[in-house]
Amino acid sequence: MARSKGERDDQEKSPGSITKDSTIGLSRLISVLIIFVVGVVIGLTSSSHINRYFSLQAGQFYNNYALAPMSDTSVRNCTIVNCEREDCLSMESFLHPKNLTHSMSDNELFWRASMVPKKEEYPYSRVPKVAFMFLTRGPLPMLPLWERFFEGHGKLFSIYVHALPGYELDVSSTSPFYRREIPSQHVEWGTVSLADAERRLLSNALLDFSNERFVLLSESCIPVYDFSTVYKYLIGSAHSFVQSYDDPSRYGRGRYSRWMRPDIRLSDWRKGSQWFEINRNLATIIVSDTKYYTIFRRYCKPACYPDEHYLPTFLHMFYGSLNANRTVTWVDWSLGGPHPATFDKANITESFIQSIRNNGTQCSYNLGETPVCYLFARKFAPSALEPLLNLTKSIMKF
Repeated sequence: MARSKGERDDQEKSPGSITKDSTIGLSRLISVLIIFVVGVVIGLTSSSHINRYFSLQAGQFYNNYALAPMSDTSVRNCTIVNCEREDCLSMESFLHPKNLTHSMSDNELFWRASMVPKKEEYPYSRVPKVAFMFLTRGPLPMLPLWERFFEGHGKLFSIYVHALPGYELDVSSTSPFYRREIPSQHVEWGTVSLADAERRLLSNALLDFSNERFVLLSESCIPVYDFSTVYKYLIGSAHSFVQSYDDPSRYGRGRYSRWMRPDIRLSDWRKGSQWFEINRNLATIIVSDTKYYTIFRRYCKPACYPDEHYLPTFLHMFYGSLNANRTVTWVDWSLGGPHPATFDKANITESFIQSIRNNGTQCSYNLGETPVCYLFARKFAPSALEPLLNLTKSIMKF
């Protein structure tokens, strides 16, 4: 018998029906909660695996690249091991780099060396040093003489050696020349590569902010005074020592190229000894110059020699008042020819060395004059070493 609508509604609202619906709702709620919790667990587990994966990948990248064995050039530079032992980013390492090896190109090196702090005060107690820059093909025959000269003055000088690429001086670890070779390139006499080597030496020496004076020397150079005299003479000078003069002959003006006009005129052209001594201010200016050095690279070719003309001309044009216009390295050109006289064992006597130290002439020094005109001399053959060592205490006073 059919039930009325009211009866059906009453039946649906009965207690048994309500209990059944509540049970079904609770089951659904529990199911949703279980699914949610399982989803959260799966999500956290997946995230952990992903993080671990990327951490492992990063670690593998670090091991493969950061800690991988470096090339010979990189190993000799600032390696991770060296940086841990000597903080490569410390102020001390920045001001006084101990490791002379690096992978900078010449342009990068010149740019780095041209930086000048705007702040005049130094953030440390600065003791000015003299940078002794040796331009050599290989061995230094006078090395024992120089070692005796430097003995006891370690905080007042720096040494830089530009030799053939890959050449290392055979010296003990206690020698002031130990590991003082800079990254070098092949040099040919009479070409611009010689002037490049000089700029390379200057730039490397400029990286040490304590270097105040810079003297260029060859393997055949010797000191003719003791270190203290040389140091006081150079540090106390208000001028640099670069020989610069007008030579009207074919060996002077005859080397000028008209293609240098209008930037460099014949009246600007100067000649001088390549063995210079300059202060930090001029050294920074020289390695920063691009315009005039490029002109010399392009137009001063044999029989024009950039090492004899670039600095004398450049300083004469712009910085003549800062230059003493003479060299402090004695040399004998009396025999004529393209090279100066060489002195061997037979030439070394007390009177000969004394004649270099004081030849009776007066030279300008700051606002006055001095009988000390030369601090160094060249060219000396290897055979001259022994008699020179015998004269260090009696004549040269070291």
